[in-house]
Amino acid sequence: MSTASSAVKLHAPALSLRTVLALDALTSLVMGLLLVATSGLLSGLLDLPRDFLFMAGICLFPVAALVGFTSRTGREKNPPALLAWIIILGNLAWFIASVLTMEVWFEPSLPGLVFVSVQALVVLAFTVLEYRGLRS
Repeated sequence: MSTASSAVKLHAPALSLRTVLALDALTSLVMGLLLVATSGLLSGLLDLPRDFLFMAGICLFPVAALVGFTSRTGREKNPPALLAWIIILGNLAWFIASVLTMEVWFEPSLPGLVFVSVQALVVLAFTVLEYRGLRS
């Protein structure tokens, strides 16, 4: 077996843009529910303002709706490119806001830094996967 064929077999199949968008919508909805339902508890643990966490959660509901809608609309294989670009740019904005949350706007606790960092990295991963899916 050649090295080239080994590399091809080890490469995981790419997720379709529709699948990535559907997963993004689901995680946005779950995170929104988590932030809204537990903003008071999380505020003390993460050392972030309760209202900030609550409103971030509220903002995720229309995001989840748009991303979910986009995952199910458009041509047979591809969702509308314009909506996909809006989502990609929105995800980049969320990632930047997450960095600003940790570095400029607030001084979260260590668990707060971990929480915001992990969710920011997940959003960045969705952004990259959505961009790749849009390009293919």
